Amino acid sequence: MDEKMVNLKINGLAVQARAGSTILEAARRVNIEIPTLCHLKGINEIGACRICVVEVKNAKSLVPACVYPVSEGMEVKTNTLKVQKSRRMTLELILSDHRKDCVNCVRSKNCELQNLSNDLGVDFLRFGKHEKEPMPESSTVHLIRDNSKCILCRRCIAMCGAVQGVSVLAPVERGFRTKVSTAFDKKLSDVPCVKCGQCIAVCPTGALTDKEYTQEVWEALEDPDKHVVIGTAPSARATLGECFGMPIGTNVEGKMVAALRRLGFDGVFDVDTAADLTIMEEGTELLERLEKGGPFPLITSCSPGWIGFAEYFYPEFLPNISSCKSPQQMFGAIMKTYYAKKKGIDPKDIFVVTVMPCTAKKYEITRSGQSAAGSGIPDVDVALTTREISRMITRAGIDFVNLPKEDFDPAFGEASGAAHIFGATGGVMEAALRTVAEILTGKPLERPEFHEVRGTKNIKEAEYDIAGKKIRVAVTSGLANARKLLDRIKNGEAEYHFVEIMGCPGGCVNGGGQPIQPGPVRGFTDLRSLRAKALYDEDRGMTLRKSHENETIKKLYEEFLEKPGSHKAHEILHTTYQPRSRY
Repeated sequence: MDEKMVNLKINGLAVQARAGSTILEAARRVNIEIPTLCHLKGINEIGACRICVVEVKNAKSLVPACVYPVSEGMEVKTNTLKVQKSRRMTLELILSDHRKDCVNCVRSKNCELQNLSNDLGVDFLRFGKHEKEPMPESSTVHLIRDNSKCILCRRCIAMCGAVQGVSVLAPVERGFRTKVSTAFDKKLSDVPCVKCGQCIAVCPTGALTDKEYTQEVWEALEDPDKHVVIGTAPSARATLGECFGMPIGTNVEGKMVAALRRLGFDGVFDVDTAADLTIMEEGTELLERLEKGGPFPLITSCSPGWIGFAEYFYPEFLPNISSCKSPQQMFGAIMKTYYAKKKGIDPKDIFVVTVMPCTAKKYEITRSGQSAAGSGIPDVDVALTTREISRMITRAGIDFVNLPKEDFDPAFGEASGAAHIFGATGGVMEAALRTVAEILTGKPLERPEFHEVRGTKNIKEAEYDIAGKKIRVAVTSGLANARKLLDRIKNGEAEYHFVEIMGCPGGCVNGGGQPIQPGPVRGFTDLRSLRAKALYDEDRGMTLRKSHENETIKKLYEEFLEKPGSHKAHEILHTTYQPRSRY
């Protein structure tokens, strides 16, 4: 059925727009940008900040373009003197209650409030010239919350509640005392925050930032007694370039390796190799459950945000979650066992750093059960976000864009295409199906792609007939979607053998530690698909596309782990979970 269209004029230009759409959306159709601040398309459409006001003929006052619907014959002006004056006044009032230490703020040059001030010509302040005191709350391992920089846009609240289904943030108190906080003003560490970092990704200012651990890495690199290695997550190659002005979805794997080598790491490795290892262990779990008849569904365990969510809100599903450590943790465990032995280095002297799309990875490395064979030595010493490693590269004076392309170090640098797609929602499922299908049938697949589990649809379902077995699968990302899927399973409305859940909407490519894009880009650019495409393109162009065909993994089992699912593999590569109180 064709959509109904309406005709209007914006700044004298004739525009056709979908009935029910907003002035903001209609203006973009003719390349007219209306500034916004609180707006996040489909998530936080509340018209609260009033930065996007425009004039509409015959309207009694200026209207917010982000929520005001278009109508037939409407005439809109987006940049009159009246509009400009209103926007500047609003911005000055917002700034009057904002701590203005832009020079020292990690979000400087990538702050929507700062950019709006420049764009709207707010170069002096008439109100609130006093300087607010910092109000940092840093009780968790993954972020710092500072309400002295909060502008009450409510993006974080919408993301935490509507998208992630966790709802630990809310506006509290009233009037000038209004602030964003937790229930009873508790520390973030005392509420069921799952550390996903999606609130950081949408914050327009420096009110929410990831807790930085780069100093520990710099110190380790300077320590002559430390052998410092680094491993990068599958999705990092598809996003790191954005930090240096490159187009969204640019695969910068070779430049990333070159940059890390120039930072001085003793080994630059690919965590994708550990993703192949994860598939061997997790695939074995699935095969065992298929043989024994359950318990079903087996649920993936790669996303620590999802694991935290399950421990807080769905502990009854903990027996269903794969006992496999995430690829990050498997990487660290192998570095401090197999790699240490091969190199003749005491595991205590190996310092493992990872580059992750996810702030929850900072928490994951501190969890119990994340040391190889209970040695007490952590698998991973520091987990950096994509943003943090970009800052290290910048501080080292490395010209990232003009770097040559280099290869990962060979000891742990070979990975399959199946491992590369781990960073996209559905990627873990597809990687596992490629291996499980070939093991069950005993013959190669005609095509390795499983398109039914790809894409950014909220919940994807499929059924495959493999060697006479009907295998029902489901994939979801974003924790509010996970809640819907788990409730369906719990209520007996759906049955599956294998389920993939990723904590962040769209998967790791849209993780809470990825490069921050402003609201207009997030709202009108499909970040998830563009970033995921880089991973699928890499997979499609490879000869090695299945985890069980990776020669590095075969050698690892032959020389060290014995076989997938062995006692030794369980000691080193598997973990446990525990219910957590929400109160």
